[in-house]
Amino acid sequence: MSLTGGCYCGSVRYEAGGAPMFKGQCHCRECQYITGGGANLFMVMSPAEFKYTKGAPAQFARDDIANPVTREFCPKCGTHLVTRAGGGAMVIVKIGTLDDPSVFEGPQMAIWMKDAQPYHLVAEGVPQMPGMPG
Repeated sequence: MSLTGGCYCGSVRYEAGGAPMFKGQCHCRECQYITGGGANLFMVMSPAEFKYTKGAPAQFARDDIANPVTREFCPKCGTHLVTRAGGGAMVIVKIGTLDDPSVFEGPQMAIWMKDAQPYHLVAEGVPQMPGMPG
């Protein structure tokens, strides 16, 4: 599978290859900040098969928590493109940035449901976890 995507203004573009390692829907409080209040739809991709093809993202990692993730976003329009986590072991691609978001086909699991808001919806049949699985 080869995926392409980018930011809202077109300044930053990327390619992601290989099969998604996981397709999810996250309701954690951090994701609520990033999305403006909703759940975060994402696919975990291999960092070895991910590259920026146009522009370069700005990065942000909190310095007040242990093991923070690094969020990458367009420095011009602010679109959150990916999150790098697990010490660089995974690239978490935001579904809304894909050229064809329909390839997502829905989450395998909804995580961090303990932080979900009453207005967050999870499709029928999607397994739900109170936190991170495992």
